[in-house]
Amino acid sequence: MMNYARHTTLESVQGCTVDELDYRMDEASNSIGSLLLHVAAIEYAYQRETFDNRELTEEELELWGAALDLGERGRHIHGNPLSYYLEAMQEVRENTLRQLQLRDDDWLEQTTSFWYNQPANHYFKWFHVFEDEINHRGQIRWIRKRIPNSYT
Repeated sequence: MMNYARHTTLESVQGCTVDELDYRMDEASNSIGSLLLHVAAIEYAYQRETFDNRELTEEELELWGAALDLGERGRHIHGNPLSYYLEAMQEVRENTLRQLQLRDDDWLEQTTSFWYNQPANHYFKWFHVFEDEINHRGQIRWIRKRIPNSYT
């Protein structure tokens, strides 16, 4: 499921120029580039949560914070070619796949405290990672269709 979600995300940004990646519908919106980096940042954060049983460090928050938060901070993500975002996404995904190969179904069923101190197992947490990507892929497609003078 993660591979399928990623495949469709990559299809949705194929051929994007820097201008298209930086385009924002209005002053309050996020760009395609910031959404792509957000996808990588969410996956990275869930790696720390589920594989390392910890929250992000200050250094990690410095690196990923704008992409995690989006909004005002995320609007400063711009000027990068498509390869920048795809490489970040690929690097994070490769680590996810390596780590998942080290775990079994019992690990997926392990339950810990999650949102609002509610219990959730690792399966649900990783479902949320690609659910989030699918959600943002929809935003990306919507934005891309509305970019003036776009060749999509």
